[in-house]
Amino acid sequence: MSAPTTDTDPVAVEEEQSLTQVMKQAWQDYRDRVSGGDIGALPAVLGIIALVIIFTLLRPETFPTAFNFANLLNQGAMVTVIAMGLIFVLLLGEIDLSAGFTAGTSAAVLAVALTDWGWPWYLSILICLVVGSIIGLTLGSLVSRLGIPSFVVTLAAFLALQGAMLLIIGTGGTIPVRDDVILAIMNDQMPIWLGWLMTGLTIAAYAAVGLRRISNRRKAGLVSEPVQLYLAKVVFLGALLVGATYILSQERSRNVELSSIKGIPWVVPLILVLLIVLTFLLQRTSFGRHVYAVGGSAEAARRAGISVARIKTLCFIACSTMAATAGILFASRDNSVSPSTGGSTTLLYAVGAAVIGGTSLFGGRGRVRDGILGGLVVAIIANGMALLNQPAGVVFIVTGLVLLFAASVDAISRRRSAAAGA
Repeated sequence: MSAPTTDTDPVAVEEEQSLTQVMKQAWQDYRDRVSGGDIGALPAVLGIIALVIIFTLLRPETFPTAFNFANLLNQGAMVTVIAMGLIFVLLLGEIDLSAGFTAGTSAAVLAVALTDWGWPWYLSILICLVVGSIIGLTLGSLVSRLGIPSFVVTLAAFLALQGAMLLIIGTGGTIPVRDDVILAIMNDQMPIWLGWLMTGLTIAAYAAVGLRRISNRRKAGLVSEPVQLYLAKVVFLGALLVGATYILSQERSRNVELSSIKGIPWVVPLILVLLIVLTFLLQRTSFGRHVYAVGGSAEAARRAGISVARIKTLCFIACSTMAATAGILFASRDNSVSPSTGGSTTLLYAVGAAVIGGTSLFGGRGRVRDGILGGLVVAIIANGMALLNQPAGVVFIVTGLVLLFAASVDAISRRRSAAAGA
């Protein structure tokens, strides 16, 4: 008879734990990470909750309505997309001050191709994205190959691209955009049934991918997230998505007899696809691992055999291509492109959105979702302040204070992380 073993299967023990025990352990682990400086997107999430509560209490008749919810998503779409691209550059500890006018210049080329050249929408979008990629390639090469600071290179591009837009469009001119497909992106909604189908597939895919990851890690003998905790996340995410889909499925037209407006705006699945693709690129590929490595320590990455110049160039290309995508959204929302497209506070809000969402200005820390969370914060502030009839000056001050707070939290968390590592 074999002697009784004292070894315990960690997987079996985990499965025997109750949900309460798992949640307590997860909460304790999370507290330890936060106290160690790894706060992630916590400030942005708390900011969104606080802002929604405040504006709902101050304007209960207008802010929490389905009409305003859809309007808020459209308002923040361009800044969010630019912020998602800027995260690639910020992860390196670099900056791109020209992203706003990259969006404008690419949009101008799109409008010329559609209106003046008579190109179909798909070729116009293609040349728009190509222009953005070329701008990113140029900026990235100057920064990575010649060693010019990104601040100087992109500041020069900030000025040069304004000139390029004036040459393409003309001073004070405007190029109209009349293509139905382009205009539908920011002005039309998905059918109700398709919106619910997308929500269901998104929840199912999120659950399947996570459970598969947990299963693969267990088979490899690696520590994995408790299944109960992950299922709780799925339920929470599902409740949010179902609630948002329900709200957006309600009639929000102010004159139903004239036109009906209900359903998820088409820009939402576009941003969802971008989130999935870019997150996969950063989290599941060697390129993404190299980006974080270069952002953590360029010299260490170079000694490890990583082509730092190549990674920097690719990140600037990704940033400018995302800015060009935002340019398409600008053209769709405004039904035209003018020399002011992508200008004004667009860049400042986009950088602010990335930092507010949790991406570090010092490099090496951040996720694509940060751009969406930060973009929501910026959009909620602008939207809520407009409903309160506050002047633009107040909106700028409040947004600036929120950005300063986010940057301060980032600096403090880095100090804690360094102290914990020491």
